[in-house]
Amino acid sequence: MRSAPRRGAYGVKGAPYLFLVPATVLFLLFFALPIGYAVWLSFRKVKVSGLGLGSGARREVWAGLENYAGALSDSELLSGALRVLGYGCIVVPVMLGLALLFALMLDSERVRLTPFTRLAIFLPYAVPGVVAALLWGFLYLPDVSPFHFVLDGLGLPRPDLLDGGPLYLALSNIAVWGGTGFNMIVIYTALRAIPAEVYEAAKLDGATPLQIALRIKIPMVAPSLVLTFFFSIIATLQVFNEPTTLKPLTNSVSTTWSPLMKVYQDAFGNGDIHAAAAQATVIALATLVLSFGFLRAADRRDKQEAAR
Repeated sequence: MRSAPRRGAYGVKGAPYLFLVPATVLFLLFFALPIGYAVWLSFRKVKVSGLGLGSGARREVWAGLENYAGALSDSELLSGALRVLGYGCIVVPVMLGLALLFALMLDSERVRLTPFTRLAIFLPYAVPGVVAALLWGFLYLPDVSPFHFVLDGLGLPRPDLLDGGPLYLALSNIAVWGGTGFNMIVIYTALRAIPAEVYEAAKLDGATPLQIALRIKIPMVAPSLVLTFFFSIIATLQVFNEPTTLKPLTNSVSTTWSPLMKVYQDAFGNGDIHAAAAQATVIALATLVLSFGFLRAADRRDKQEAAR
């Protein structure tokens, strides 16, 4: 005789979905809904009748792909994308290279005070981006920077890091200083997960610490390197805090220096939220395509190596 289902059995089965409700509601309200609203605005525009005065003189109408055509043909947006590309070519390899180097050094048996060193490298990541940009911005200014006073005392020329080509190095330095610690922790955690037996076998075969690092450690933390590279690319494409914070300190940073600054200027400076929404959507789609393409390439490479 089949026993009757226990009371509350269906409630137990539905408990996981109940726990997902708060996260789902927050996701819909603060992520999906704003994105949907921005996409909807990107297909609209304001039509002005007559002089634009009086009731009904300015009304919102359907624009189709007009805003997207304007975004794709906007020379300032393209110039900002090229500047960010140059900025990323400096930031990503330097930051990930230092993060990998620090992680390998901390994983070495010869390093002392590992907890303190790990915290010291990670600590800049805890500093807010705006605060870090202000800190370095005042260190770059010739009139207040202690480094420039030292250079004056030594009779050496004082470089202007906030003008011309050096500006890329100045902005990249802020990003590298703040992001290296986070990436180092990710890679270091992957290194600590490697079984000790692998190292012992390599030492018995006569491998040196350098050979162990190059032939064992780095290949085994490749997934972590892919992950940190993925996050770094996204952060580079979304650069906004650093150039915006340094803008009052120099005339070399325009209001449209990066694509996100161009979006902000059009939305809140020029009052054209519809064009800004289209530009933001284009940037988001470009980021999605690049990220997806990189992940597909990395996944294809892993499958090829696994098949060998």
